[in-house]
Amino acid sequence: MNNLLRRGSAAIVGVAESDLGQVARHSSPIDLMAQGVLRALEDCGLQLSDVDALYAATSQSRFSTLHLKEYLGIDIRWNDNTQIGGSSFETHVAHAWAAIQLGLCEVAVIAYGSTQRSVSRAAASPREYNYYEAPFKPFMPTTAYAMAAARHMHQYGTTREQLAEVAVAARQWALLNPAAWEKKPLTVEEVLGARMVSWPLSVRDCCLVTDGGGAIVMTSGERARSLRKPPVYPLGYGEGFSHHSIAHMADLTVTGAARSGPAAYAMAGLGPRDIDVVELYDAFTITPILFLEDLGFCPKGEGGRFVSGGRIAPGGELPVDTNGGGLSYCHPGMYGLFILIEAVRQLRGECGARQVAGAETALVHGNGGVLSSQMTCILGGASTV
Repeated sequence: MNNLLRRGSAAIVGVAESDLGQVARHSSPIDLMAQGVLRALEDCGLQLSDVDALYAATSQSRFSTLHLKEYLGIDIRWNDNTQIGGSSFETHVAHAWAAIQLGLCEVAVIAYGSTQRSVSRAAASPREYNYYEAPFKPFMPTTAYAMAAARHMHQYGTTREQLAEVAVAARQWALLNPAAWEKKPLTVEEVLGARMVSWPLSVRDCCLVTDGGGAIVMTSGERARSLRKPPVYPLGYGEGFSHHSIAHMADLTVTGAARSGPAAYAMAGLGPRDIDVVELYDAFTITPILFLEDLGFCPKGEGGRFVSGGRIAPGGELPVDTNGGGLSYCHPGMYGLFILIEAVRQLRGECGARQVAGAETALVHGNGGVLSSQMTCILGGASTV
């Protein structure tokens, strides 16, 4: 792939969220997808009639691209319904990049929608029966991530206080984001004292349960230069698949990001020191710690110490999850689209009080399943092409 995808051949030109939080009960995931699509097209100045490719994934619709096409009333010549959990949308960016470069489509839209808060998380994300794990009655997915957190604590001396620092940093970023669900300050002590869900994770170590959706518009690099907003270019991409069920994860402290990150860096010709802003899938406080290690921002086992002392909070050395993350901004079940949206806005300089000054490069890392599918995208502004 390193030799196949050309830098500058495709660009992200429009991004938008749908309504977030808790939407009206009569709304559907496709309603939210469509709302995001229309807003993202408005963001870049394109029309529905320009769209000739759809990419989508949601746990509430098996054939989401077909459903969305019908809902929008458009003709398309390319689609991709790849569903690998919350990392699906990073994969969609790479697939759309390839399709645009090959001339299979010209304007691709990537969309997501979920009403998990309104209809209940169980109804929105039905789970397959796992004959090897279900008899032990785990509370999934929290139990799976709690296992990883407990192992990291045992193996490297990571503390609950260090996990809590991730949640506190996310809340500090969220307080700078008008669209964030959480509006109150949070302390380490409050995280530690919150209701335990699955040890060592309290409810404040766990992501939000919200409704929401959004969309991303991509087109050719040439066409992108004539549109409303500065284009943002995919520079590198990598994938890392390791397992389906947590019982088959070879090492609970090493994720597929250890493969996806190096692949993305190699394609982009960049390294961790070249990244200005980092947007990670923070379904639980342990995940940014694992990903920061596996993506090369700190050595393995040092993640807990790395996130301490406000290093990833506003004003810290490394801006991480600048929208407030899934822990404090929103988390409608499959969060990977929202970190892409935030990265694009950071690179366009649109984030107001939470803007990272001079941001030219962003790393976006999506996670699916129970640490199962890991996808890394590196994005850049005009100076990187």
